[in-house]
Amino acid sequence: MMFAYLVPIVLLVLLLLASIRILPEYRRGVVFFLGRFQDVKGPGLFFLIPVVQKMEVVDLRVITMDVPEQDVISQDNVTVRVNAVLYFRVVDPQKAIIQVENFVNATSQLAQTTLRSVLGKHDLDEMLSERDKLNDDIQEIIDTQTEAWGIKVANVEIKHVDLDESMIRAIARQAEAERERRAKVIHAEGEMQASEKLLEAANVMSANPAALQLRYLQTMSDMSNKNASTIVFPLPMDIMEAFKAMQGFTGSGGADDGASRGGQKADGSQSTGGDVDASS
Repeated sequence: MMFAYLVPIVLLVLLLLASIRILPEYRRGVVFFLGRFQDVKGPGLFFLIPVVQKMEVVDLRVITMDVPEQDVISQDNVTVRVNAVLYFRVVDPQKAIIQVENFVNATSQLAQTTLRSVLGKHDLDEMLSERDKLNDDIQEIIDTQTEAWGIKVANVEIKHVDLDESMIRAIARQAEAERERRAKVIHAEGEMQASEKLLEAANVMSANPAALQLRYLQTMSDMSNKNASTIVFPLPMDIMEAFKAMQGFTGSGGADDGASRGGQKADGSQSTGGDVDASS
């Protein structure tokens, strides 16, 4: 008799233990009653009727997914290998279980195809320099399509853009040529600014001869401070002009004196000749 009463009690205890469910704060249970959706349970302690009710557990924490490397052909026909990392979480457990068979695998496949399609619309330079913009574009597209699955994409980050060795060398040559171009432009701009300043200084000195003389004295002072065995004294242009004027004046005066002396001599010779003729 005691055994007959003990068996139902044991079965009841086992049934009670089998119906107890405990879920932590970061998990939810999607409950189905005879195959139909009933409710979303959790967190905490609740009971399920064995056989009649079944539950699918969904994790609400952010999932970090590594997107495998993808071969991408850019808009300028350059083949690169790109991989990324995807951060997403489930915001609606009911949709994540009912609307898609395996939301993790579906999100991974969608991320791979979106990565190839988005990067294929951009040039290589944009892939290397505008990663933030590309990350936002990929994140927006994936988030829009996974909204029906109850999934929220938090962030997408492109990790690596691998290039061929030949393409790396070509980019290096391009960067070197760009640096040389910038150096030449900066040098030309410096020469242009220096010439403008020199022109302004020349205009100031030409308007004020005293400034030119002060500059000449300063140059002489700077040259005297150097330990040099040979010193070249530059002559101002006004002194050279004065020398030229004096040389021209001296040359014209000498010519006039020679002409007058020649005339006197000629007159003397003529008078001497007259006398000779008269005596003869």
